[in-house]
Amino acid sequence: MSIEDFGGGQAAQADVLVVTTNDVPGFEVQQVIGEVFGLTVRSRHIGSQIGAGLKSMMGGELKGLTKTLVQTRNQAMERLVEQARSRGANAVLMMRFDVTEAADLGTEVCAYGTAVVIAKK
Repeated sequence: MSIEDFGGGQAAQADVLVVTTNDVPGFEVQQVIGEVFGLTVRSRHIGSQIGAGLKSMMGGELKGLTKTLVQTRNQAMERLVEQARSRGANAVLMMRFDVTEAADLGTEVCAYGTAVVIAKK
């Protein structure tokens, strides 16, 4: 597995900027659109659960589950960006992830933040 399998985030030329900060240096918020989110729920397939169970007995990173979580977070973030774009935003401020177990069926990942329109100062 390559490092790309374990990372995420936006492409350098994204049309909707997503940041975890309250503001973007050199830009000002012209309009606050409101909260946006992207949600996905992923179930773990039986093979990865068995493999993770065996690996947990021996210790070490559960790489298959790590890769699945990265893919899930990236999908949630893509949905967040789609919602922001559809509402007319060009940025999302204060983006966060919330991860919870969904009734022992899978993992729920929600990416959320505040959709805004920003412009260079």
